[in-house]
Amino acid sequence: MNKKIWLSSPHMGGGEMKYITEAFDNNWVAPLGPNVNGLEKDLENFLGHHIHVAALSSGTAAIHLSLVLLGVQAGDYVICQSLTFSASANPIMYMGAYPIFVDSEKDTWNLCPDALEEAIKFGISKGKKPKAIIAVCLYGMPYKVEDITEIAERYEIPVIEDSAEALGSSYKNQKCGTFGDLGVLSFNGNKIITTSGGGALTLKNDAFKKQAVFLSTQAKDDAPHYEHTTIGYNYQMSNICAGIGRGQMEVLDQRVAQRRANHKFYKELFKSKEFLSVHIEPSNDYFSNHWLSVAQFNPEMGISSEDLIQTFTDQNIETRPIWKPMHLQPVFRNAAYFGSTLSETLFKYGICLPSGSNLENGDRERIAEVLEKYLFKFTVNS
Repeated sequence: MNKKIWLSSPHMGGGEMKYITEAFDNNWVAPLGPNVNGLEKDLENFLGHHIHVAALSSGTAAIHLSLVLLGVQAGDYVICQSLTFSASANPIMYMGAYPIFVDSEKDTWNLCPDALEEAIKFGISKGKKPKAIIAVCLYGMPYKVEDITEIAERYEIPVIEDSAEALGSSYKNQKCGTFGDLGVLSFNGNKIITTSGGGALTLKNDAFKKQAVFLSTQAKDDAPHYEHTTIGYNYQMSNICAGIGRGQMEVLDQRVAQRRANHKFYKELFKSKEFLSVHIEPSNDYFSNHWLSVAQFNPEMGISSEDLIQTFTDQNIETRPIWKPMHLQPVFRNAAYFGSTLSETLFKYGICLPSGSNLENGDRERIAEVLEKYLFKFTVNS
């Protein structure tokens, strides 16, 4: 059996152990600590634009805290991109609020501005203007920042920028994670860098960060005893995990370059195949980290993504379907949805290809061989 080729596996840089060892030597293995502070500062320096960062236990925690900070209450509407992982939407339900899902547009596969405005008007017609908009940078691709921001500002609705998959991506040379009123990053094991598990909340003022840290550490009031006047959460990041993150930040630029090299490989592989295309930046304004390289089949060719995924699985190569849209998920069957069927089409005819920064030339050769053999019959019949 050939060795396993993973979709997106962790890739250590070699510098992680010095931060972890220091934490052990100083017996600072509890949540918070010097590595947490250091990781926050590393991220702030990387993102720029006077952004403040609160390191947390997960990206999901960052979305949840964003909703709390924005004052979302039970019964409120929150708009969310439909084509995303469930972690973007689940915190809406934690709040007792109602999600309104919005379709994608064809250029970035992210939030459709036209459908977004329809969703806002729907909420207003029900007497409940949406309290927030969750805009996702899908697979590392920035959303249409200017269009979404203009609509959000016109209706005075804050944007939560879900850049869980987009650390290292940018739009017009400004880093993802800095566009929304609040931003979300993820350092899960499959992300472009990892803290084993973890995430971060990006904020535009220090007072908001202090409130986020307060809430993430069980909302303990400043008193000699344990006093709580606000509901808090256990969302702080471990000092050990943050040490992994500090080492990972040292190689972030390399990881982005390696993911983009994988994407270039797929572009070259597919350039002569009219019925198969890899998702690319719509213009030079967009710079994607290409956390995952994603391909779409021409529906008229009769190619089955399930069949191709199984073909890869038989060769010990991990691939996956594109995210199933949230409005198609049974748990959200009663949620409102605005848009057409683009996200459904992408789900049906798309596939996520191995994109790890630790892919080797031999891995890419195996991937190309499996693809060529599978697609040969369609080439012959076309």
